[in-house]
Amino acid sequence: MLRQNYVFTSESVSEGHPDKVCDRISDAVLDAFLSEEPEARVACETFATTNRVVIGGEVGLSDKDKLTHFKDNLAHIVRDCVKDIGYEQDEFHWRTLEVTNLLHEQSAHIAQGVDAAENKDEGAGDQGIMFGYATNETPALMPAPIQYAHAILRRLAEVRKSGEQKVLGPDAKSQLSVRYVDGKPVDVTSVVLSTQHLVEKSSDEIRAIVKPYIEEVLPDGWLTDDTVWHVNPTGTFMIGGPDGDAGLTGRKIIVDTYGGAAPHGGGAFSGKDPTKVDRSAAYAARYLAKNIVAAGLADRCTLQLSYAIGVAEPQSVFVDTHGTGQVDEAAIEAAIPQILSLTPRGIRTKLGMNKPIYSRTAAYGHFGRDPEADGGFSWERTDLVDDLLNAI
Repeated sequence: MLRQNYVFTSESVSEGHPDKVCDRISDAVLDAFLSEEPEARVACETFATTNRVVIGGEVGLSDKDKLTHFKDNLAHIVRDCVKDIGYEQDEFHWRTLEVTNLLHEQSAHIAQGVDAAENKDEGAGDQGIMFGYATNETPALMPAPIQYAHAILRRLAEVRKSGEQKVLGPDAKSQLSVRYVDGKPVDVTSVVLSTQHLVEKSSDEIRAIVKPYIEEVLPDGWLTDDTVWHVNPTGTFMIGGPDGDAGLTGRKIIVDTYGGAAPHGGGAFSGKDPTKVDRSAAYAARYLAKNIVAAGLADRCTLQLSYAIGVAEPQSVFVDTHGTGQVDEAAIEAAIPQILSLTPRGIRTKLGMNKPIYSRTAAYGHFGRDPEADGGFSWERTDLVDDLLNAI
């Protein structure tokens, strides 16, 4: 039997967190290659530390001469990302940081397994397992703790960038502990927020600045007299970003997904083109799980996919509705291949993933966002509902 009364905690990190700086750069490099060629291959990793950014990994364009020129001229992308995030610190400034570019051409041995040929469809870019999840506890069909932890930091970034709150810096982390009664979120038992500040301020002064914005984004009644607050609990936080703590692409995979409320296959997303099923199949799994819940087939749904490198079709499809399903899980599993091709090409085509739409995913979650007119967050659509119901 599912637990109905408990407290669950999730954390988020801002776009200025060192790891998120790296995710942003990796996805910006990906977007640049996809703008040049929709079928470009990219697996870009970024490392950032005091006044230095290193990018490396594998990339591919059909024109080898263009590839050489293109990959050797990406420093401006790094600087534009850091500038947009807002870093102008003495030891991490978009204008003065050193950029080292170690990108190289994609391995031919990987390409032979992934590329389509006369006798086979395009295969998965790696083996692995991917999970999608949805729950009806929030309008976005996301777990409440991670959805609102993201919302807090996104709001603080808005007022920082608009100039409304000039004291706030780019680097921040939030954490919400949410109390559930009868399986539904009802209030927040604790708020933890650490945010960089650009002038000397006490923890109490920072709390006074951020509290109205936190109250603004949380549902009415969720903050109570019993809610415990920890704002900048260590005191001064003026040195932020990669100068304070080195960053790497792909180190915030729980922040990127469901805040620990669902399983994770282990693969990071940022910097990977959609032939990499770590990314595209995880998006497809969320797409399916969200549509299953949106269709009223379950209150909660976890969906697992698995792949073998070089093989197009998934090795397995598993659905768990956690005892909340209105139909048997096997019926849902049988319906899925009727409504969506889960080959890398099928996912990419259905969701329009060969577009430069990835930089915007790098902070505040890859899921629980609104679908956008240019194809961004297409995996958040609920346009499979009728097809699912008809198939079942």
